[in-house]
This record gives sequence, C-alpha cells and structure tokens, in this order.
Amino acid sequence: MPTLNNSPRPRPKQRRRPWVFALCAALVAAGALGTAFAFTSINDTQEVLVVSQDIKRGETIEAGDLSVVRVSVDPALSPVAGSQKAELEGSRAAVDLRAGTLLTEEAATDSLVPGEGESLVGISLTPAQMPSEPLYAGDAVRIVTTPGDQGEVTNEDPVTVEAVVVAVSRVQETGETVVDVSVPEGDAADLAARAATGRVALVLDTRER
Repeated sequence: MPTLNNSPRPRPKQRRRPWVFALCAALVAAGALGTAFAFTSINDTQEVLVVSQDIKRGETIEAGDLSVVRVSVDPALSPVAGSQKAELEGSRAAVDLRAGTLLTEEAATDSLVPGEGESLVGISLTPAQMPSEPLYAGDAVRIVTTPGDQGEVTNEDPVTVEAVVVAVSRVQETGETVVDVSVPEGDAADLAARAATGRVALVLDTRER
C-alpha cells in the first residue's frame, strides 16, 4: 500500500506585479514634490504692509492704519516692506487707499502736489506746441503765450509763466498731450485762461541742476 505524504505543501511565491512598484514610486515622487513646493512657497513669501482701514488722499498715515502680513507677492508690484512701517508713520496718502490692499511705494508721499502756495494747471498741447523730447515729472518748463490767429507779432516780450511738470498723459483720439504743471498760486488763473485759448507753447529748460 502506498504511503501517504501528509507534510504541508510549500505555498507558491506571489509575484509582485510591476504596476505596484510604479504606483509606489509615483506616490513617493508626488510626496517629495509636494514637500518641495510647500517649502518653496514659504520661502517665496515676504513681510509687506497692508492698509488696515480706508485712508483718503492727503490724510496722514498713522500707526493703526497699517498692518504687517506675510504673503507671496507678484514681482510686478512694488510693495513696501513690513520693516518700513515706522518710517511711513506721519507720511501722507498720495491716493485714496482701501482697507485690505497692499501699500505700494507710490501710494505714500512726504509732500502733496500741489504744495502750499502752488496750484495745478492742466494744459492741452499739440505736437507743434511742445518739444519732441519726452517730458518727465520734475522738469522745469516755461509756458509762453503765442501769436493769435492773425499771426500778429509785437515788440513786447511774450507773457511767460515758469512751471514744473507734475504729470504727462497723451490723448490718443486727438494726438494732443495734456501736461499738468505746478505754478505759483498767483499765476494759476492767468495761465489757465491763456491755456484755454490754445495760444500757448511749452518750452523745456535745462535739466542740469
């Protein structure tokens, strides 16, 4: 009679499927990327100033008006660093500031335009009434009265008003350029009246100081 072998048979080895290894490798890689992204995101943030409450143009910026937050900032912006908070206290808002917005370098100023004793006058000029050299804020200029429609020229010196350029903008529809100039308060009314007639020209003086 044959002898029965009751010893347990060895279990067959389980094959590890290749896709299991691939899945594990992908999960490990994803975790590493996530960690690297989080680390990079934290390092890309910086402390900047945010407006805590609405500030109207010209109002003094006080300590409670600003807060320091850490955010990731678009390189195109020019936010004020949180470390400059104390330096900005006492300055003035150059524009209306809304609560919750980043404070940029252009939004705060130590002096308002126009200053005390000065007035701001806008002058619309054609290309023939101004130099082709681009104008910039701070340029010293003279606004000169030009002859009328009949082209009359007299022996008298033309009326001239000295001014400082504050801003320049171009009107695409007409091709004219609007130049905002700061002038002494006493000259503002006369200059505005002359500019309204269109009989003025702008002269750019030396930029050497």
